[in-house]
Amino acid sequence: MQAHGKDTDVQTFLDAHPFSAYQWLIFALCFVVVLLDGFDTAAIGYIAPSLVAEWGVSKPALAPVLSAALFGLAAGALVAGPLADKLGRKRLLTGSVFLFGAACLASAFALGLTELTVLRFVTGIGLGAAMPNAVTLMSEYCPSPRRALLTNAMFCGFPLGAAFGGFLAAWMIPLWGWRSVLELGGVAPLVLGVLMLLLLPESARYLVARGAATERVRAILVRISASAAQVGRFVAGEAQATQGASGLGVVLSARYRWGSLLLWVTYFMGLVIFYALINWMPILFKEGGIEPHTATLVSALFPLGGVGAVFFGWLMDRFNADRIIALGYLLTALVIYAIGHALGNVGLLVVVVFVAGTLMNTAQSSMPALAAAFYPTSGRATGVAWMLGIGRFGGIAGSFLVAQLSAAHMGFGQIFAVVAIPGLIAAAAVWAKQMIYPTQAAPLSAVAGSAAH
Repeated sequence: MQAHGKDTDVQTFLDAHPFSAYQWLIFALCFVVVLLDGFDTAAIGYIAPSLVAEWGVSKPALAPVLSAALFGLAAGALVAGPLADKLGRKRLLTGSVFLFGAACLASAFALGLTELTVLRFVTGIGLGAAMPNAVTLMSEYCPSPRRALLTNAMFCGFPLGAAFGGFLAAWMIPLWGWRSVLELGGVAPLVLGVLMLLLLPESARYLVARGAATERVRAILVRISASAAQVGRFVAGEAQATQGASGLGVVLSARYRWGSLLLWVTYFMGLVIFYALINWMPILFKEGGIEPHTATLVSALFPLGGVGAVFFGWLMDRFNADRIIALGYLLTALVIYAIGHALGNVGLLVVVVFVAGTLMNTAQSSMPALAAAFYPTSGRATGVAWMLGIGRFGGIAGSFLVAQLSAAHMGFGQIFAVVAIPGLIAAAAVWAKQMIYPTQAAPLSAVAGSAAH
């Protein structure tokens, strides 16, 4: 039956109603996608010692296996973003979950390093495609006043999945062997993919922006509020300058290109820091005279702080989001520099490493919400995906950075001073973004509302 109410903007409708059980279902599905993304990304690290023992390979020989997923993650994000803006969020997100589930399950039956490397690359493509589309779909169902909080809370599934995978692997490998970790990492996404086909809706904002029938949009939004049945037509008051452009065309358009570049630089620099420290801190601490077991435990504190992104999301919804994140990166740089001068006191080192990890992971985990608010619906999936995809190359660069610094015979303090520099660059890039785009010098709740109209 055709409703005869007035035209209503989709975002205005979402903002006017309480966060419904249906939106919590969307949140839960996207959260589990990101959780499994974290689990499957980290899984290879947990099974690496077993691979060395069972296959009799050297640790350097594992390097291609360990890095294959990183290259796949970059490729998946760069390709899937534009496709999602063209074909839809649900289709790409569900397909990517099936892809990384199937590839991870197949990895459990790999008979050699070459086969495992290829399958890890394919797994990475699925993982890289899933993350930005989960962020995009979730952000497009959030009310403006709570968008950063909810998006960041969903993104916390990644570090939780990675950490949870470690506990599970420690329990499963002695009982059933390393292949069981990959079997679980494959079966769980396949089950989730079926649930997504049945329960997950397409983005209503995407459907309106693509000119879908009002009845199709209304059928989704009526599950958020019955008042959707009274709306005559749903509209999306996007900025008109980029209408008709492809997702990548929007991201690289004159209106958005400088912001895109600065988002890429920021995320790239953040991952330089993350992978430089994740990969090298245990070795640097051991070389600095700390007992190996203690060095490993202290280093493990670094990735635990990602849950702090929920607090940053709350701040970003209320204060200037760019400045909040810029401050996070600036403090990250200062505390990483401090790590280089805390080696003689293990108690102080524990505190400094944990604080550095909390600041670093919180700032980095807040970037997808910032990117999702920056772009219009027609380019949002591409914008978020390309930031994540290009950032992955920062992770690759970070892995090599410390190796080069060590080869140059730099001291402990000097290495951490250099690793702190990307934090300063990231802070400057986010600050420059808000200077170039003064209309976004506001809380994300205000930015999202104004950007949609």
